[in-house]
Amino acid sequence: MAWPSIFQRGTLLSQFSHHHVVVFLLTFFSYSLLHASRKTFSNVKVSISKQWTPSAFNTSIELPVEIWSSNHLFPNAEEATLFLGTLDTIFLFSYAVGLFISGIIGDRLNLRWVLSFGMCSSALVVFVFGTLTEWLHFYNKGLYCSLWIVNGLLQSTGWPCVVAVMGSWFGKAGRGVVFGLWSACASVGNILGACLASSVLQYGYEYAFLVTAAVQFAGGIIIFFGLLVSPEEIGLPGIEAEENFEEDSHRPLISGAENEDEAEPNYSIQEDKTITQVKAISFYQACCLPGVIAYSLAYACLKLVNYSFFFWLPFYLSNNFGWKEAEADRLSIWYDVGGIIGGTLQGFISDVLQKRAPVLALSLLLAIGSLVGYSRSPNDKSINALLMAVTGFFIGGPSNMISSAISADLGRQELIQGSSEALATVTGIVDGTGSIGAAVGQILPVWKEANTS
Repeated sequence: MAWPSIFQRGTLLSQFSHHHVVVFLLTFFSYSLLHASRKTFSNVKVSISKQWTPSAFNTSIELPVEIWSSNHLFPNAEEATLFLGTLDTIFLFSYAVGLFISGIIGDRLNLRWVLSFGMCSSALVVFVFGTLTEWLHFYNKGLYCSLWIVNGLLQSTGWPCVVAVMGSWFGKAGRGVVFGLWSACASVGNILGACLASSVLQYGYEYAFLVTAAVQFAGGIIIFFGLLVSPEEIGLPGIEAEENFEEDSHRPLISGAENEDEAEPNYSIQEDKTITQVKAISFYQACCLPGVIAYSLAYACLKLVNYSFFFWLPFYLSNNFGWKEAEADRLSIWYDVGGIIGGTLQGFISDVLQKRAPVLALSLLLAIGSLVGYSRSPNDKSINALLMAVTGFFIGGPSNMISSAISADLGRQELIQGSSEALATVTGIVDGTGSIGAAVGQILPVWKEANTS
């Protein structure tokens, strides 16, 4: 077995300039902030449910029900829980639709503009949804649904853009470990959102939304003025020029072919290899690229499970074990810790093996056992945290790999000559399909909770 080029060409760090480090950090924290604002909603569901069903907590016989319940949305907590699940579902469906659109837009407009606009606009929507409505004591189901649909569309600009930028700066050498480490941005965002929410939750859930929205808006401003979307912007050679010196530059890690003759392209995006300026490929052409549909469908199944933990883990811990909401928020961090370790380690192993699929398959098989084990977790925080971290390792790790390193591999295949104009589109297809699966799955935890209450 041939060792990957990261070992043939020296240490991976020696290939990077300070520009690579800046791009890595800016894209990492930009998506972390987007995920932090999403995580805030799941971390404050118990508080929101109580605020929307005040009549359930009226223990005074002196106040008329009409006065006590003048601002309530639901007659009981079960109906509030169902509506929270509905908000998750419509967010994910709008997010999925937005990913397909954002990927196409990102390949045709400046990625920095698209990402910055999405971050700042989403922050404003989150502020209105969670903070302004509470300050004004204005509760309306139609408004909440409309705002969350818009938020899903705006948040969808993040992932295709940051993956495309990273794909333009970091080549195939060591992509598994680099993207494995970098894809921890979502888990870091979840941890950041949980910490921010739990730190101000005592003052009211509206301040959790306020803090994360303010930080995200500031991050969007920094991205607008500081992010370089490609090496060519500052006169550096693109990664295609560097990869031309590598023997296996046209052999994607996702391919099982032993030689190039086994690949059977049925169309060519670039008819003349001397042309350096490549037009963005169409949505249909991106779907026809080898591996795109297969990995998209696999990611839909995986993201269904992963996002069930993302949206409902703190709520489940608080309701099932009777732990305080802030404690449940902090404990849920261990799922993301496991995902960070899993994504980085599995990405490194896939680089050594020069194959992604076997690593993913083994991890997902072990994930079945970890899910069964976690479902039987006792009412003990230490044991629960350990089982949670193991589950995150085997589920969050593969999720991070498919959404980042594998998406970059798919978007830089030989058929499209490694064109960055395909990266955002392919990433949008993979993550968009995954989000559809996640959206369909969000009704399951709600249905179970409603039927066991």
